[in-house]
Amino acid sequence: MAHPSQLGFQDAASPIMEELLHFHDHALMIVLLISTLVLYIIIAMVSTKLVNLYILDSQEIEVIWTVLPAVILILIALPSLRILYLMDEINDPHLTVKAIGHQWYWSYEYTDYQDLGFDSYMIPTQDLTPGQFRLLDTDHRMVVPVESPVRVLVTAEDVLHSWAVPALGVKMDAVPGRLNQTAFIASRPGVFYGQCSEICGANHSFMPIVVEAVPLQHFESWSSMLLEDA
Repeated sequence: MAHPSQLGFQDAASPIMEELLHFHDHALMIVLLISTLVLYIIIAMVSTKLVNLYILDSQEIEVIWTVLPAVILILIALPSLRILYLMDEINDPHLTVKAIGHQWYWSYEYTDYQDLGFDSYMIPTQDLTPGQFRLLDTDHRMVVPVESPVRVLVTAEDVLHSWAVPALGVKMDAVPGRLNQTAFIASRPGVFYGQCSEICGANHSFMPIVVEAVPLQHFESWSSMLLEDA
C-alpha cells in the first residue's frame, strides 16, 4: 500500500515485482554512474583554461566511447529481456480468473467454478467504514490463494481499460473483443490495491481494483460460501 509523499515503489508482493525492483535498482545505478561521469567531464571542460592544439583525434578514445555504451546497453537489455519472458510464462495455473472492465466497474468470473462471479464497485465515500480507503476499496474483492499461480484473463465490455495492481507487478490492457492474459503469484497474504490505468471516460478514477490473497483453506471456505449463496 502506498503512503503519502512516497517516492519509491510499493513493497513487492510477488516474485515478478521483486525482479522488477531489482532491475530498477540495477538500471538506476548505471544511470547515476553515467550521470556522475558526464557531470565531471562538463565541469572539467568548463573550469579548465588549458587547450591542447596538437590533438586532432584519438583512436583509443573513439573505441572506448563506442564499445563502452554498447556494453552498458547489453547490461541493461539482458536482465530486462529475462523479466519480459518471465512475465509471459504461465505454467499450470492453479486458478483462472476472468476480469472484465466496464464503465465504470470490474466484474470477475472464476472459470474453474460454475456460477462463481460478481461485480466489483467502488465504495462511495459516505459508505466507508473505519479502516477502508477512499477511492480504493470495493464492495467485493478478488480473492486468490496465496503462493499459488493465478492466471488472469482480461477483457472489456465497452471501451479500453487496464487492469493494474502495482504491488503484484501486474498491468494488462482490457480491450473489447480481445482476451489478454497475465499471471502472478501472491507471495504473502494481504490486500493489494490497484486502479484502472487507461483513460476510459468520466469516472475512470472511480473503478479501483482490490486483490486479497489468503491461505488456501480460507479461499476454499470463501468460494464455498459464495457458491452456496448463488
